[in-house]
Amino acid sequence: MNTPIIQNLDLVAQGKVRDIYAIDQDHILLVTSDRMSAFDVVLPDPIPNKGEVLTQLSLFWFEQTENIVANHLSNKFMLEDLIQNQSEIDYFKKRSMVVKRLHPLPIEAVVRGYLIGSGWKDYQANGSVCGIELEDNLQMAAQLPEPIYTPATKAEFGEHDENITYETTVDILGEDLANRVRNLALALYSHGVQHAKKRGIIIADTKFEFGLDENGKLYLIDEVLTPDSSRFWAIEDYQLGISPPSFDKQYLRDYLETLDWDKTAPGPKLPQDIIENTAAKYKSAYKIITGKNN
Repeated sequence: MNTPIIQNLDLVAQGKVRDIYAIDQDHILLVTSDRMSAFDVVLPDPIPNKGEVLTQLSLFWFEQTENIVANHLSNKFMLEDLIQNQSEIDYFKKRSMVVKRLHPLPIEAVVRGYLIGSGWKDYQANGSVCGIELEDNLQMAAQLPEPIYTPATKAEFGEHDENITYETTVDILGEDLANRVRNLALALYSHGVQHAKKRGIIIADTKFEFGLDENGKLYLIDEVLTPDSSRFWAIEDYQLGISPPSFDKQYLRDYLETLDWDKTAPGPKLPQDIIENTAAKYKSAYKIITGKNN
């Protein structure tokens, strides 16, 4: 199923998951589709209602964190003012955000509180993650003494993100901006961890994205602490030495790892039970974190 196109707005960009429509020179409409990307490849099968879950959960976190950093949301336009067709309004209402038109930073601000995923692979190889030395003999899924900032490059469509050192982000952004991004990412992660812990959820790691306006003001953009950008574990299921059951994309990644697939396009078709279970995990993450059903 392809995401419907808004007929009376210009589609100016289409990423792995999001569609961007022009509103005016200062605003865009950011639409989150049900497309699923894994290992930076868009899979042929969408995950039902995924776009709504990611958008609504991001809106929850934007509100929660606006005292930490400004975000890209704008209330200048209502969706009903932008879309003429009522059926399109009904479809896009829960999966779109009117946001400021900003200049995205060319890095992803990744924060890890636990040793898992690519961080675990780096640690196995050289005892460090993104140049940060860690103590010896840590197990998979070990909680780190304190969260670490491990940025990554933002890959072009069809390419893979690459972990980089903080020093590389200084070269890319300049020292002041790199430092602000690191500090904000750690503060946002800490806030999310504290909230999620009360709900019985561990946020093992996450990534944030930031953008600048024409005056150099920094904003939190894109999505925040969602199942696409984070690893969520139930506290009751957590144990060392394994990749704990999750409420996020990791379930799908684990399935894909069992296939004879080289992680390049085209992606493999997904069985119906994998699609349904992934959709259920995303919905569960939203319900548990926000306390809302829809």
